[in-house]
Amino acid sequence: MRIGLFPGSVPGQLLDLESTIAQGISAESDGFDSFWVPHLSHQGFDGLTILGLIGSQTHKIELGTAVVPTYPRHPTALAQQAMTIQVVTSGRLSLGIGPSHQRNVEDAWGLSYSKPAQHVRDYLSVIKPLVNNGSVSFSGDNYQVTTQIEMHGITPFPIMISALAPAMLNLAGELADGTITWMAGIGAIEKHVVPRINKSAANSGRPIPRTCVGLPVCVTDDKGTAFEKAAKSFERYGTLRNYRRILDIEGADGPADVAIIGNEIEVERQLRALSDSGATDFLASIFSPDDSNTDSYDRTKALLGSLVGKI
Repeated sequence: MRIGLFPGSVPGQLLDLESTIAQGISAESDGFDSFWVPHLSHQGFDGLTILGLIGSQTHKIELGTAVVPTYPRHPTALAQQAMTIQVVTSGRLSLGIGPSHQRNVEDAWGLSYSKPAQHVRDYLSVIKPLVNNGSVSFSGDNYQVTTQIEMHGITPFPIMISALAPAMLNLAGELADGTITWMAGIGAIEKHVVPRINKSAANSGRPIPRTCVGLPVCVTDDKGTAFEKAAKSFERYGTLRNYRRILDIEGADGPADVAIIGNEIEVERQLRALSDSGATDFLASIFSPDDSNTDSYDRTKALLGSLVGKI
């Protein structure tokens, strides 16, 4: 199982531009497999732009978005932007995309969220041919596109979707290169996510896709305080329907129940269980019991770094 990092050490706290870039550079020098930048439409920087800046100062680490919302961006526009970043990073981009949530799409953007899986299917049907072949001719429910993009130095790159529900997991196996999950615990990965996405890929004659699992993680001797911090910091994810459903599949009361918390031995044990569940990548969102507690953050990052290539 590959191990990557999200930026930040305090959940919900925005990093400045220089700090985010510095963390990406540090992730490479510390030997991590990948560095993933979320794209939050209501706060923070544009995810792909940040990856371009990090990519210009790194050489080998995989750089991914987790994830870019699709509804506000025409697939041809996102294809051209992502292709540009692929050239900037010398072929190290992994593009994660997803439909976001109903309250964003309808309340904030004034668009319809009635058929998100069909929207993502049509989106993939446009963006993948553009990325892989430089041209597309597609007519679907959401897009009618006949165009091409020419670019020097471009190579194809993986495109993964934020699939949690059955329809999206089937779509990920059929058309995408994998899924990027958030708030899906070890049990849900093993019993729900991996079997569905792998079966869909097999039925479509495609290779086993990636299952990139994003979860909060904290190495600490004070598990009680860390649990309380996770419950407070990640509470909002339990109120969003897409995450609430995957938490219910896990049998979790809230996000803190799926956070990976414990001392070095306990966290390593949980990560090995995650690998055994079929996860191909772990995307670590490191947090500390106390925002001023750098010891816990350093312990977590050190443990994760020591496990790269060993799980």
